[in-house]
Amino acid sequence: MTQTRREPAEPAWEGKSKGNKAGYSIFIGILRIGGIGPAYFLLRFVTFYYLLFSWSSSRPILAFYKKLGFGYVKRVRTLYRNYYVFGQTLIDKIVVMSGIKVPYTFVFDGEHHIEEMMAGGRGGILISAHMGNYELAGYYFKRLPVKVNIIMVDQEQQQIKDYLESVMNDRNLNIIHIKDDFSHIYEISNALRRNELVAIHADRFVKGSKTIEGTLLGERALYPVGPFVLATIFKVPVSYVFCFKETAKHYHLYSSPPREYTTRKEIAIPEALKDYVTALEAKIKTYPEQWFNYYDFWEQ
Repeated sequence: MTQTRREPAEPAWEGKSKGNKAGYSIFIGILRIGGIGPAYFLLRFVTFYYLLFSWSSSRPILAFYKKLGFGYVKRVRTLYRNYYVFGQTLIDKIVVMSGIKVPYTFVFDGEHHIEEMMAGGRGGILISAHMGNYELAGYYFKRLPVKVNIIMVDQEQQQIKDYLESVMNDRNLNIIHIKDDFSHIYEISNALRRNELVAIHADRFVKGSKTIEGTLLGERALYPVGPFVLATIFKVPVSYVFCFKETAKHYHLYSSPPREYTTRKEIAIPEALKDYVTALEAKIKTYPEQWFNYYDFWEQ
């Protein structure tokens, strides 16, 4: 039975990502001088470091691959691939946000779904997860006459956010920070009224936030209730969207048919969660090395 609550257990995300301003600065400098080739080469050494010394993040990912039925050797091999691809997605994100020219290519399954949402004139909500490189979907959306507003947890390391925003060179993207005073709700509402897209992840929550109980891969898990509440209170089309890296410069985007959740919230919120989990599990099985939640996702 799905229910909401306010007492997250162990799997709650701490609200901060790995890395620091100096690390981002080094990679941006390399990118500006030599492009992604040298940056990817340096990344291999960083990957080995995390593989050998970052047990706190390796342990939950290895457990995740065990749930998928991987043998020990495959789990370790996929873990290395996971760290390396994660680093590549961070580099790719910096490339597009800072305006460095790299000819990324895309294939988009469901582009017409986004066009359908925009044709409705009410904007839309895109719900995704910390898999692949969702932010790069905004780069692809530059070909469409639409602005994408990315909702970001305000507890992220401020120096990293400030630095990335200082090099961001794309008017099609806007970051909305989640605030304790709920002022972000007004920003979201205004964006939708302008027929813009609002993008949010629905697979992480910080301690103290309201959660909803569901499952993942057949086991009990908790999700932040906020994205699903947004899907019901604004009554705009909702699409589950993912963007996965398939080669060094090629990405595959997916968008589900838009759906509106207009029934009572007691019914609509669980329906939205069920649709999200179905989409998420399908992508996990297709791209297991691009699951980037480095903590105990399942409640103990």
